[in-house]
Amino acid sequence: MTDRLLPGPRPRPGVDRRRFLARAGLALGAGPLAAVPSRVPVAAQPKADLGDWAAVRAQFALAPDLVHMAGFFLAPHPAPVRAAIAEHRRGLDADPIGYHEVHNERLVVAALRAAGEYLGADPADVALTGSTTQGLGLLYSGLRLRPGQDILTTAHDHYATSASLRLRAERDGVPVRAVSLYGDPAAATREEMVGRLMAAIGPRTRAVAVTWVHSGTGVKLPIRTIADALAEANAGRAEDERALLCIDGVHGLGVEDIDVAGLGCDFFVAGCHKWLFGPRGTGLVWGRPGAWPAVAGTIPTFDGGAYRALAGGGDRVPPAAALTPGGFHAFEHRWALAAAFRFHLALGKGAVAARVHELNRRLKGGLAAMPHVRLRTPPAEELSSGIACFEVAGLAPEAAVARLRERGVVASVTPYATRYARLAPGLLTSEEDVEAAVAAVRDLGAG
Repeated sequence: MTDRLLPGPRPRPGVDRRRFLARAGLALGAGPLAAVPSRVPVAAQPKADLGDWAAVRAQFALAPDLVHMAGFFLAPHPAPVRAAIAEHRRGLDADPIGYHEVHNERLVVAALRAAGEYLGADPADVALTGSTTQGLGLLYSGLRLRPGQDILTTAHDHYATSASLRLRAERDGVPVRAVSLYGDPAAATREEMVGRLMAAIGPRTRAVAVTWVHSGTGVKLPIRTIADALAEANAGRAEDERALLCIDGVHGLGVEDIDVAGLGCDFFVAGCHKWLFGPRGTGLVWGRPGAWPAVAGTIPTFDGGAYRALAGGGDRVPPAAALTPGGFHAFEHRWALAAAFRFHLALGKGAVAARVHELNRRLKGGLAAMPHVRLRTPPAEELSSGIACFEVAGLAPEAAVARLRERGVVASVTPYATRYARLAPGLLTSEEDVEAAVAAVRDLGAG
């Protein structure tokens, strides 16, 4: 028997398609997919005991014979996200145009509202993208700059930021400057990093492009302190001359317990398929309401209707729509994004942050105690998050990671000119997993 996700009437010859879709939509109102709420209450979560970290780990279909310490690279989907993707996929396979026409706008609105609830922000200020890289490219290519204005970045940012800025510089001749915030990352301090950054800001600096958590060293920037210092530098500047604080936040999203506006930044860019465990190929850009006019769109959006609905109807389209690229996407993944936010909301952002930091305290303490290991990430929690980078005496990072894999521990190598091995415990790992990883690294010094 065929399992059809879209029960109900089929159009008879001569029946107007729009009227049929309207009737089909009413029939779908009784189905599970039509029950996407206008807001996303925590009570909508699965009934698993998400206060039990073993039960949380069981939401993922991970290979049980591996210690997963690189989940931030490309996240597995938890059960609610897998179920939502599968349900939407069945609907698209059964009736692609009908399913899309009936559900797309409503599910985009649901994803935006879930994102807004998680971020503590107005959902109309959130743009949906496909990744951190896409969001950064759209932001920096669309940033409105006057002649003579420059962009300041750092020597520690990911290729996605540096390449986006290089492409803008090549296209328009925009001056881009980079400053080093620290030498030895393990010895980095709040005062040093903020001081170096602020000393490099000039009177014509229009954007400050930084990364919240550096995937190459594990250093977490004190963004709120930077924002406060930048506010002083912006005092007296006209709105179109303010230095905008733009954050690649991907390795803080899904780890740190913050509301995005509380960071003090103007733009926050992240993928949702890393620590948030969202559908692969999803991301977002949040902008401070007063900052959105500083960015022009690059790719036409198809989601003006969803944004108008968020704004209460009418003809006004919130400016975040301009950074939500149109075209056809992996719709089942975009529509399942709300399930990822609901999953984290059910866990509680504070509980997630405490768990990730607890596991990283264990890991960094274990690594720091080994004579053949040099921990490269600051031990202080205010300057680190979920990534621990280290060196093993006598072993190249690639060799260390390969030997850990032989011992069943999945690690990764930093993709930068200076390369380190790195481990990242989180919701995919247990205390026992951390001890197993520490033991495996200890064994690397025995041979």
